[in-house]
Amino acid sequence: MTRSTHTLTLDQGTLDITVDLFGQEGRPFLLLHGGGGPQTVTPFAGLLAEQRPARVFTPVHPGFDGTARPEWLTDVTTLAQVYAQLLDALDLRDVAVVGNSIGGWIAAELATLGSPRISSVTLVNAVGIPVPGHPIADTFSLTPVELSRLSFHDPSKFRFDPSALTEAQRAVMAANRATLQIYSGPHAMTDSTLPGRLAKVTHPTLVAWGASDQVVDADYGRAYAQAIPEAEFRLLEGTGHMPQTETPEEFLPVLWDFAEAHTTDRPRH
Repeated sequence: MTRSTHTLTLDQGTLDITVDLFGQEGRPFLLLHGGGGPQTVTPFAGLLAEQRPARVFTPVHPGFDGTARPEWLTDVTTLAQVYAQLLDALDLRDVAVVGNSIGGWIAAELATLGSPRISSVTLVNAVGIPVPGHPIADTFSLTPVELSRLSFHDPSKFRFDPSALTEAQRAVMAANRATLQIYSGPHAMTDSTLPGRLAKVTHPTLVAWGASDQVVDADYGRAYAQAIPEAEFRLLEGTGHMPQTETPEEFLPVLWDFAEAHTTDRPRH
């Protein structure tokens, strides 16, 4: 893994984006982490780069893990614009965009921008749209142990012991949580205007969903797929809100096969 920092300039101002890269050659993936932070995708990024010819770029959302978040960056729509510009700065083409949870929401917003650098989009247990009758769990009111019970098919394999955390780790978790609350917006992880934009998405899209997710249930995922023209829905059995963490070996070929099926066959850089 190599880490780099990229300075980007938007109309609102300038910011630095920290990006970890796994793999040196092959198909480029942009892997967007969820509210749990970069560690929720880092092991999977390494696995993907190890098992397939892939270069996996995993940016740290500004404000997470001690990175700086400019005051003007307060919503997912703007963060998606940041990542569209990051693809330009890295001069990537034929990019498979993948996002989990709020990272899936960012990926969905990125898809609405129609970047020609993107060849496919995979939303993994994403949030971001309102679905009547299928509310998103209020994760901010839950303890880490309670959230784990909702997130995993088998929570016993992912036991969380708060007492084992150092003060530094507690501080990072608190800062991550505060940043997540800012990005989640005033409507608790949803944007009522997003479905209208999703209806115009032209990128091939896969909506992959852990069947045991109790943060956002499978019918929520089906509604997400229905909001995007010709999107495919794939139910992943025996896994919950984070398939890349709980069942990475099973999720990896699903992701890879979809990305390969929708390559643009343009020269890769």
